[in-house]
Amino acid sequence: MGGEEKERSSGETPRPAEPNAPVLPVVNPSLEKPEPPSSSIHPAVYVVAWITLSSSVILFNKWILDTRGFPIVLTTWHLGFATLMTQILARTTTLLDGRKTVKMTGRVYLRAIVPIGLFFSLSLICGNLTYLYLSVAFIQMLKATTPVAVLLASWSLGVSQPNFKVLFNVSFIVIGVVIASFGEIRFVLIGFLFQAGGIMFEAVRLVMVQRLLSSAEYKMDPLVSLYYFAPVCTVMNFLVSLVFEVPNMHVSDIMNVGLWTLLANAMIAFLLNVSVVFLIGKTSSLVLTLCGVLKDVLLVGASMAIWATPISGLQAFGYTIALGGLLYYKLGADTLKEYIGQGNRAWADYGNRKPAMRKLLVFGAVLLVLFILLGGLAPKYAPEGYDPKSYLSNSRYNPWGEGEKPT
Repeated sequence: MGGEEKERSSGETPRPAEPNAPVLPVVNPSLEKPEPPSSSIHPAVYVVAWITLSSSVILFNKWILDTRGFPIVLTTWHLGFATLMTQILARTTTLLDGRKTVKMTGRVYLRAIVPIGLFFSLSLICGNLTYLYLSVAFIQMLKATTPVAVLLASWSLGVSQPNFKVLFNVSFIVIGVVIASFGEIRFVLIGFLFQAGGIMFEAVRLVMVQRLLSSAEYKMDPLVSLYYFAPVCTVMNFLVSLVFEVPNMHVSDIMNVGLWTLLANAMIAFLLNVSVVFLIGKTSSLVLTLCGVLKDVLLVGASMAIWATPISGLQAFGYTIALGGLLYYKLGADTLKEYIGQGNRAWADYGNRKPAMRKLLVFGAVLLVLFILLGGLAPKYAPEGYDPKSYLSNSRYNPWGEGEKPT
């Protein structure tokens, strides 16, 4: 009996804790580390900033080149300003700390950066020359063929193997752009050739950059790439401008545009490169693709609103095909089906929650489509140069009475 009591009491007595013994945690301490504070800025802000800056640069450049047409000098000014700003940011901020992981040597710079910079300069020069001849709307339509040019360049340079299935997928982009080109009302051959050359040079540059970045030693974000490419591009463009444009320039050409205008133009172009870095880090590849398509569509609309660029029905039809082919090529059939299914489910859920509003939206969309179609098909009864005042003054019927004319 005494033994049982002794055993029970010894089992109930707690073991004395050592004074220096650590207390075991309930949860793994690695799981209790505070999470880094998430950014308070919504990704939509970066999207809007990139679309706004990208569109502003294109429209701004078009306006300056229409005012005083020196596209090579303007490109040189942009690159020179970017060179200065990247050097300042590298010394005052952490935005360019990625360059510290790049093993850049003099040999790599001469064999990789300089050739890429050469094609970068050629693409920029041709791209700006195009604005002297073609509308912003048509230029954006032609730029839809850039993925096709990149694909062909990658095959030609041996970066990837030819794939006829992929070629078939991108053929819709080409077909759409060809239709849009036939529908272009103000087609200028020299402008078309400059744009084709710019797309070709840009495709070769992108493939060369892809080959360079395939090595982990040369991983660079867009801002670090600009840090290395801008100086060599500035020198190349400056040499070209000395031959073709500087001899024909005068100080009055710069003053007519305005020094503050040129400074604002260069600043917007540089901020565009900065916004790309944040956009890539905060969004997905799907968002980037959709943002690019949305930007192109908005630029076409801005060109129509600002410069009254005429867009034919055939041109709009071809561009729609090109954009559809572009989305299909970049996202793929499976991804498109997935997102279309998600959209259908979201639309059905919205209809269950707000059926009246859904019917109103459908009715408004149908009216808008009918208005656009009927407006485009409506005949022009009045001939060009028609003046109703002169018609009434020469007509036998004068509603203002004998000897009276409209004022």
